[in-house]
Amino acid sequence: MFEMFNLYCERIGPGLWDEPVNAFTNIAFLVAAWLTWRLAKRLRLNSNEINLLIVLMGLIAIGSGLFHTFATGWAKILDLAPILLFQLIFLWVYFRQIAEMRPGYIAGILLVYFVASIAGMQLPHLLNGSLIYAPAALLVFAVGIYHYTSGKVERYLILAATLVFFISITFRTIDNAICPNFPLGSHFMWHLCNAITLYLLMRALLVNRAVEQ
Repeated sequence: MFEMFNLYCERIGPGLWDEPVNAFTNIAFLVAAWLTWRLAKRLRLNSNEINLLIVLMGLIAIGSGLFHTFATGWAKILDLAPILLFQLIFLWVYFRQIAEMRPGYIAGILLVYFVASIAGMQLPHLLNGSLIYAPAALLVFAVGIYHYTSGKVERYLILAATLVFFISITFRTIDNAICPNFPLGSHFMWHLCNAITLYLLMRALLVNRAVEQ
């Protein structure tokens, strides 16, 4: 038997449908993936790396949906793995194709980022388990500053994504704290805000890749 995780305010029992809102709101990631696919198609940017990122957006929806229904160890892995892979691949593609950084520098940044994220996983009691996403928030903020100051197309997009992501982390962090007054919790807003964040990041990547064609 796999251990059942009871991490979120909405879950009140061991059943598959005891987190209906947390499970259902993962559709937002599918909507974000579809919008990204449409934009990539319109810009004629359906390259392998772009398609892979779109697929990972869909897998984030599936993995998170499984975790909020089964709530077991294997489902948790399927929840976390696509998120981490999306972050690493997006950053690699952005740094290489938009910032035009050398591969060695990128590898060093991503290694530090990966280690910091894994370290955050070792402290699940802090910020309701949201500490794992602190390195991502800080790195996206840094990328947003670069994107804005270097005058990229729609240069505000990544800073906007950063703002939405910080709001998203806040909703994830307060989920259990607001249970006594709001039994539904706020984790579902983590899904909705993250879907917006992913779309904004992908849009920033796509519109700047289109300029270079």
